[in-house]
Amino acid sequence: MDIQEIPVEGYERVVRARDPKSGLHALIAVNDTTLGPALGGMRMWPYANEAEALTDVLRLSKGMTYKSAIAHTGLGGGKSVIIGDPAKKSRELFLAMGDFVESVGGKYITAEDVNIGIADLEIVKERTGFVTGLSRESGSSGNPSPYTAHGVFLGLKYCVERVFGSDDLKGRSVAILGTGSVGSALARKLAEEGAEVYAHDLNEERVAELEKNFGIHRVDEETVLSMECDVFAPCALGGVLNDNTIPKLSCKIVAGAANNVLLEVQDGTDLRERGILYAPDYVINAGGIINVAVELLPDGYNEEEALKRIRRIPEALKETFDLAESEGISTAEAADMRAQQIIEEARARRSQA
Repeated sequence: MDIQEIPVEGYERVVRARDPKSGLHALIAVNDTTLGPALGGMRMWPYANEAEALTDVLRLSKGMTYKSAIAHTGLGGGKSVIIGDPAKKSRELFLAMGDFVESVGGKYITAEDVNIGIADLEIVKERTGFVTGLSRESGSSGNPSPYTAHGVFLGLKYCVERVFGSDDLKGRSVAILGTGSVGSALARKLAEEGAEVYAHDLNEERVAELEKNFGIHRVDEETVLSMECDVFAPCALGGVLNDNTIPKLSCKIVAGAANNVLLEVQDGTDLRERGILYAPDYVINAGGIINVAVELLPDGYNEEEALKRIRRIPEALKETFDLAESEGISTAEAADMRAQQIIEEARARRSQA
């Protein structure tokens, strides 16, 4: 396996792995370990080229740094991506990925992300101990998706209370873009609370199942982005809010599970100027990483402790929204400001020790 360093300013370490035997072409980005080892998921995606993959892994790893800081997980931020078609997974590929993770020497701890499941990570685990989010049977915390969905649900309810004066979801309209494992779980929770839920996903069977079992309304992508609703919940890939899509929004709140929802920092300001309350992605979707981080506590994983920490997400949102109001800035900028404050305070304590 050929492993090469990629110098990137502002990142502690970025590395590339190429392994002709297994077909592995992957990147690991360690953004910051001031607060602890860099924890972040592994995703597999058919990127058009390495440059596209590098952009993604850098954005994601920085987001993980901020997410872990605001969630007080005691961890830093990192991410890994495998460049390739998820339909062409192999045991050899994930064994090689395990070797790649191991080569970083514990500065990066991996977990599930897009197109990566527990079965894949179990193979990675054969070559490295720096893996979280495995099955309960193996003593780990299991699939983090339900915990991510639970945190988003709690955060969304707080946003509704902030805007409308009550967190009662009965009759509230929510448009969900993306009904994967997290989006589907969120849709079910919302429907059970009496919300009118509209959803779109490239996988039409997912939405059809939600329609049949929970009364979710199927709509096309253009409709889910532009329909008049109380909440727009992006739960697919990032960059969905940008110069082209923000003018189409007819919602009061943006609160969803997707990472890197904003394509540019300015997009947060554009939402603010339109009077749309934006729940910063890495604040509201931290439930999964909080759950996984509990595995690393001295006494090991405890679900009740994880749920207790996830219930703090509305409080973290309140702190972010209050800071945005007091500073006259977007909620996206406020979240970054708060995360940076937490990291700088930790650096100061370390230098004085």
